[in-house]
Amino acid sequence: MPAVVKPTIMIAGIGNIFLGDDGFGVEVARRLAGRKLPEAVRVTDFGIRGFDLAYALQDGYETTILVDACPRGDAPGTLYVIEPDSKALDDHMLDDPEAPQAAIEAHAMNPVSVLRMARAMNIELKNILLVGCEPETLGGEEGQMGLSPTVEAAVDEAVKMVESLIGKLLRVPFPSLDIL
Repeated sequence: MPAVVKPTIMIAGIGNIFLGDDGFGVEVARRLAGRKLPEAVRVTDFGIRGFDLAYALQDGYETTILVDACPRGDAPGTLYVIEPDSKALDDHMLDDPEAPQAAIEAHAMNPVSVLRMARAMNIELKNILLVGCEPETLGGEEGQMGLSPTVEAAVDEAVKMVESLIGKLLRVPFPSLDIL
């Protein structure tokens, strides 16, 4: 019987499918889940389940890649790979008493709030990356099912970005991921 490989990389799709482009991370996770990835990778659609993500971080992943809509003021569909400086993440975003504290909501997902919650649970946060996409719409007051055409067009490129990150993290040449 082959040995079971403990995943070392978690891909966490984040977002609310009822709020337009906020469902970006969920869609990327869905597409990644249908691809052949190394056994060291776990892909999960966390949607708006922040508590579940915080508890999943207890599993000791070497790297967590959060995939989410990320408004930064660029053109809709722009993709980002953000690697927060771990010291800045520790000192400013998570532990700074002056930083705005977000209420914990059962039906919302704010990655910084989840990381704060994980820190409060004494979970060691190792290498955190964010693959983000500039949203076009977050659904407005009425909400909106489905991604805008602009963000939908960026999903396949985001999947390739995540696969490339996996290849670099596992030190596996990117094209060989298809045969693993």
